[in-house]
Amino acid sequence: MRYRLLGRTGLYVSELCLGTMTDGGKCFWEQIGALPQDAVTRQVKVALEAGINFIDTANV
Repeated sequence: MRYRLLGRTGLYVSELCLGTMTDGGKCFWEQIGALPQDAVTRQVKVALEAGINFIDTANV
């Protein structure tokens, strides 16, 4: 995995980001995705094992 410096923070983040938009949506967001917890757990585990440390958890 390649990493990049995040501004002047001193933090290095992976060039790839795991988006979580399909993880457990409610109401309107269920139309986009509502993965069950076991699928989400597997997805995050694989991402972390691959070296991804940048996870987008924005709620919009």
